[in-house]
Amino acid sequence: MQKLAFFIVFLSMISLADKKPAYHHHEEIPALFKGNFVDDYGIRYTVNDTLFMQLPRTRYHIIKWNVKDQYIVARNDAQNPGEGGLYTRIDYMQFSNMDPWKWGFCLSVYDAKTDQIAEATAKADRQNPRKGCNGFPFSRMKRKE
Repeated sequence: MQKLAFFIVFLSMISLADKKPAYHHHEEIPALFKGNFVDDYGIRYTVNDTLFMQLPRTRYHIIKWNVKDQYIVARNDAQNPGEGGLYTRIDYMQFSNMDPWKWGFCLSVYDAKTDQIAEATAKADRQNPRKGCNGFPFSRMKRKE
């Protein structure tokens, strides 16, 4: 019996050691993408270094910002209305000559089983922001203080 208990504890330790902790790889994040925003549908957002929130109750816990390739990888909050605990890739881009809309985003994938799958998901088409988000437009964002 003692050997069985040891074996179970040993297997538990191995499985825990195999789990990757959430990592926070953050490059210098431009201030343009952080703060309080409203999109062109009237939905409010708050974005900071570690959290992308679609108010009032959808939260994405940011694991990685890739500033060069313009995307975020995040874990969906367990309490989100849908896809809780899964992973999301949020592609974003800055706009020119679209005032008051300064930037836009696309949920390229929001239900990936792992962060690696979310990150590897096909990128949004930034050359066509009107249809480059899985056939839909990027959500356009303007600052809301």
